[in-house]
Amino acid sequence: MLHPKKSAQLAAPRHFVKGLVALLGCTALTAPAFAQEAPAADEPAKEEIVVVGSLNALPIKDVGSIFGFDKNLVETPRSASSISKEQLERFGVSEIYDLVAQSPGTFTNSFFGVGGALDIRGTPGEVYFRGVRRLDNPGNYPTPIGASDRIDIVRGPASPIYGPSKTGGYMNFVPKSARVAKGKYMDSAAGQISYTGGSWSKSVLSAELRGPGKIGNQAFGYSLYAEVEDSGSYYRNMNTKQTILQASFDTDLTPNLRLEFGGMYQNYKGQQNGGWNRLTQDLVDNGTYITGSAKPLDTSGDGKISPDEFDAAGSFGVFGTFACANKGVFPGGWNDQCLKDNYPQLALTNVGTAKLDRRNTLTGPNDKLWNKSTTAYVDLIWDLGHDLEIKNQFFYDGYDNINENAYGFSQFHNSYVLENKIVISKKFTNDIGKFSIQVSPSVRYTDFLHGDDFDYEYFHRVDLTKGYDALSTRLLSTQSGKDYSSYVKGYYTDWGVAALTDLDFNFGLDVTLGARYDNIKGKSSSDPTRTRSANSAVGQDTKGVWSWSASANYRLPFGLVPYATIARQSVVIAGQGAELDPGNLQGGTWTTASKLYEGGIKGSFLNNRLYAAVSVYKQTRVDFNAQSITVNQAVETRGLEAEMRWSVDKHFLVTGAYTRTNVYNLTALNDGVLFSFFGIGDLKGVTDQSLHLGGQLFGLLPVANKDQSRRAGIPKDLFSATATYSFDNGLAFAGSISHVPSVFSGQSQVVRLPAYTLVDGSVSYAKGPWLFRVVVKNLTDAKYFRANFTELFGSTIALPERPRSWQASVVYKF
Repeated sequence: MLHPKKSAQLAAPRHFVKGLVALLGCTALTAPAFAQEAPAADEPAKEEIVVVGSLNALPIKDVGSIFGFDKNLVETPRSASSISKEQLERFGVSEIYDLVAQSPGTFTNSFFGVGGALDIRGTPGEVYFRGVRRLDNPGNYPTPIGASDRIDIVRGPASPIYGPSKTGGYMNFVPKSARVAKGKYMDSAAGQISYTGGSWSKSVLSAELRGPGKIGNQAFGYSLYAEVEDSGSYYRNMNTKQTILQASFDTDLTPNLRLEFGGMYQNYKGQQNGGWNRLTQDLVDNGTYITGSAKPLDTSGDGKISPDEFDAAGSFGVFGTFACANKGVFPGGWNDQCLKDNYPQLALTNVGTAKLDRRNTLTGPNDKLWNKSTTAYVDLIWDLGHDLEIKNQFFYDGYDNINENAYGFSQFHNSYVLENKIVISKKFTNDIGKFSIQVSPSVRYTDFLHGDDFDYEYFHRVDLTKGYDALSTRLLSTQSGKDYSSYVKGYYTDWGVAALTDLDFNFGLDVTLGARYDNIKGKSSSDPTRTRSANSAVGQDTKGVWSWSASANYRLPFGLVPYATIARQSVVIAGQGAELDPGNLQGGTWTTASKLYEGGIKGSFLNNRLYAAVSVYKQTRVDFNAQSITVNQAVETRGLEAEMRWSVDKHFLVTGAYTRTNVYNLTALNDGVLFSFFGIGDLKGVTDQSLHLGGQLFGLLPVANKDQSRRAGIPKDLFSATATYSFDNGLAFAGSISHVPSVFSGQSQVVRLPAYTLVDGSVSYAKGPWLFRVVVKNLTDAKYFRANFTELFGSTIALPERPRSWQASVVYKF
């Protein structure tokens, strides 16, 4: 049985990190700054189109993060958006939840309050770094949005050239350090220093520097970025301390051989936030909370309840009503008498009600979510002339993660991934059109060590009006070193080869075709000395999987470009931290695939000042028996996405987006049931809810039809818009608005979260080298919630979101 947050992570071997530091240190004296998608200094560049005042929001520049070809978003037959550095800064985008107003298809549920990756098209997406897939990060640490130069959001599975990927889509993170003057070395150094302060003791200091250099006759470019944060939080027992370092270098080793390398280091210290427990509709609507204390179990007197102390007092996690007269697995079988007769240890004492402060959530005073991540890349690019290029890309990503929550969940990940990919590119131009071919062999190795502790996870024991004490604080496996629910280590190696071609005919037709084959070998073994079960398991398997795609668009008069895509993409079913489950390997259910059908029309008008796109799609997991309930659900999604961006003149920019999403859990629909924790609203036969809140009841939810299989928390219709106006004197205003209709918090559809409209606004003033900006988030002080892990905990917990807040920045550019 898979648990909600079951995961495994990646961390860097010390010898590799030391080597990287040494390499960066030495090459800082002799190396260069990198330009992600720009031609080298001696290459002929495309004619640049500049729309003044557009904040680089218009899709008129090439984006190679979708198919790998030099195409802008209008020419690319896929639904995608790009958010520029200028947009991120003007609108005060600082976390992934802010991206909802900037791009359709991106509404994100809470993953215990941590913005790691977007939910795209109603299912968890992935994060790429300069076009290479990172390790899974649904809620291991917040992706550093503020440290990016551009974010590309691609909806639907990735192109075959990028390897196996998830169904929903991905966010391509282009680091801030990537900005180096269009492939040519800068004439002089430039940089900036900024400080941001705000509500709840927000404090962020950042600096960046980029420019040219020369050691002897060797010219190079460099780009450096650093960010330090020490911030409080609206929620009690929460804060953020983090350091982010980025560096990139670029140099021409010979006239036709270029070296690009660099990386990013992020040290994050914060906490997860489970939100409110003891969830009811009355709590959501009126703030009325059921108070009461759990019964004492800490016999050792250390202030924490161990698994042995739980077991000595009886069963606290109860599956089904098998001890009762009305035996079964569904929530309707529970009643007061059954609980009183068989599970008196679950009852609360001193029961009452109170109004719950929205700042009081499940985070305990000693909770921690600490994560160190290291990402590095080395690219060698050979220009062999005659439009033939060979690129060797080496990529590393790793993290060391520990997560502790006093209500009874802990985990750690220590994992990493190494990937090396060769891309051979050739272009042909003749009287018929322009044709491009890419062939790419690659190898990707993932190594994981992962421990999960969830068997004694009882959200409701803590009374949030009082906070944690010896009645509710659990002794965690990461603290004791034992009693893990799962403890696995292993690896998987993917040997792949892909081919992609783009056939751009002069008469207006553009066809893109691609195919990929991956041979993946995986192994995972459990360690019974670390778990409460004495059973050990070893799973080992090898799979050969195919992916392919076919796309076409046609340039019509008046700037219209209709397109269509059909694709099949394979994926590895890994957990939250990239771990493989030994049982899945034994059963051969650790890989699967999804299929995409998408069609739409795009256009660029008014001398490239107006961009509009609309798409419809259906994407389906082809094998719904294989899924990770945490990060890779087996779903079918149907929807529509529409987007408009208009630079009215050099002062005024407006955007708008509409998303319609219908997403269904195919595993639940096929099985007719879904395993879930039972919330108060599920237990219709229980009149005194205090009888079970000292533990946790769970079982199966009936899923009788497609509507009941709909993934909760994701709105069916979502509207958003942004606008900004800048005056010639340096004054600028900006605002964004998103309207989210009411949604259910969980799959059982018993608690409905209210609709809301979220408004953010900013004002900035630039004078000489100085820039001053104030951003107000949730301007109207809307009261709203975000669903949390809807398949397992949706009717048990939900996150009350933050009220109105502000942040102010001072930037000095030099």
